[in-house]
Formats: sequence, structure tokens, C-alpha cells
Amino acid sequence: MKHLLTLSDLSPAELRYLIDLTEYFKKKRLIGEKSEDILRGKTLGLIFQKPSTRTRVSLEVAILELGGRSIYMDWRTLQLARGEPAKDTARVLSRYLDGIIARVYEHETLVEMAKYSRVPIINALSNMYHPMQAISDMFTLREHFGTLNKLKVTFVGDGGSNVCHSLLLACTMLGVSISIASPPQYRPHEKVLEKALKYAEKSGSKVEVTDDPVKAVEGADAVYTDVFVSMGFEAEREERLKVFIPKYRITVKLMKKAKPDAVFMHCLPAKRGEEVEEEVLEDEKISIVWTQAENRLHSAKAILSYIYGGRYL
Repeated sequence: MKHLLTLSDLSPAELRYLIDLTEYFKKKRLIGEKSEDILRGKTLGLIFQKPSTRTRVSLEVAILELGGRSIYMDWRTLQLARGEPAKDTARVLSRYLDGIIARVYEHETLVEMAKYSRVPIINALSNMYHPMQAISDMFTLREHFGTLNKLKVTFVGDGGSNVCHSLLLACTMLGVSISIASPPQYRPHEKVLEKALKYAEKSGSKVEVTDDPVKAVEGADAVYTDVFVSMGFEAEREERLKVFIPKYRITVKLMKKAKPDAVFMHCLPAKRGEEVEEEVLEDEKISIVWTQAENRLHSAKAILSYIYGGRYL
């Protein structure tokens, strides 16, 4: 049994394999070939405490196309909403299901579920990490550029967000250089940064954390951002926008500081006019956000196949 709570649950070799497997599943679907029934006879539960479009739909379709079944469970309709401990829910549901995929506010909820579950627990987003997004993003970069070698990714915005944390780990595990531009009070969490620096020592990745987005974007192959107000931080909206919008919005002008063939990335949903200008998001020459979103389906298949024993490469 293998849980996926953070990318650190994988080795760099396993992460590379998942990227290769994502490519395998995408090619099969593009030519109309049916995916293997690796989940035949299996039922996976999706517990979502937060709203979702891409993560939920890509997972439900991936499970279906791999021959399995899924049960979607809104947190508010479970006894969790009435105070049942996550460990008790995990104990019970893992006797009914073959896997639990959870999207939660607190990462510790997933850690607790994994401790008491009999079946794999997969992180579909927590306040600390979004590993499924990062796996898909690494594939998207390799697909676009043909290689991950010598690439530089710049993340501009909330360095302490789940997306930035997982992107930081993914890049350093694979030898991709990463620069993070964020206000000092929104830097990546120290424990995540320390872990990333250890990966970077082995992979040769360069890591930069700065409060200067112009400096960070220089020489970038990909410029990445996310919403300034993540789910769970709505009470901080006004405070956050005052800090981020004047300096950290992705604009046409800022994109010109990157390499001439640089691309724009965003995990979506996007708040046009806040973290990114409409012109950047909709520019078909540089924006690859829709391909990013599509690839969530293929990477979901790769992750599920790997966890449940599929070996195709």
C-alpha cells in the first residue's frame, strides 16, 4: 500500500516514471485506444471539503476509464461535518473502499487518515501541498519543451501556497531550476524550502527566493502563478490583495522579461485582473493553461495506475 500525501512520498525516479506514464496515457487517449482496466472491480471514494472542478472531474473520468467506480462525498454530508474524527472515518471507509482521495483544508487531516486507513490515501489538495497538480505540471513542461533539462520555472505570488510548495519540490527533485518571487511574509514554509534545497543538492537544481518579480522572471522558460487568495484564506482577501496586486501580478510587460519563448502557466481557476492580466491568460502564443488543465486527466490515470500496480513502461 502506498499513500500519496506529498511528492516526498515519491523518489525522483518514481516522479520521472509518473511523467512517462502520463505521456503513455495521453497518447493512448489521443489515438482512441482504451486504457487498461487496472481499477476493474475497485471502488474509490472522493472526500471533498473544498470546491473543485478540474481535480474532481479529472479523477472521476480517470477512475471510470481505468475500469473502476468512484463515490463522491461532500464533506458536509458526512459525519465529519458533525465532528467525527478523521481517523474514525478512515477506519470505516477503508473497510468499504479500495482507496480514499481527499481534498481538505488541513494537511494533518490527511496524515491522520493515512495512519489509520487500510487503503491508499491520495492528496487531492491540502493547505500545504497539491502533488497531483505538480506531477501534471512537470509533464506539461516536458511535453512543451521536449525536455526538462536546463529549464527555469518562476513562480510569482504566494510562495507559501500548496501549489508553490509542490512545484518547488517537483522542480528540485527533477533538476529544474526554480525562482520564487513573493512578499517576505508569504515565502515558502521553511520545512518545505529545506527539503527542496536537499533535493537540489543532488539534482543540480538552482533555487532562488526573492521579493523582486522582475529579477525572478529573468531567463525563465515558464512563468507560473496562482490566485492570491486561496481557499480557506477568504478572510484575508483585502489584506492580501493590497500586498500582491501592485507588484506581483503577471502582466504583458513582466512576461517580456522572461525568455522570448517563455510560457505562462496557472493551475486555475484564474482571477483575471488580480494575479494575471486577461491579455496574458488568453494569449495563445504563450498561455498553456488549457493544456495544463487537460493533462490533469492523464496524470490522474498515471498516479492511480502506479498506486494500484499498473506497469506499462
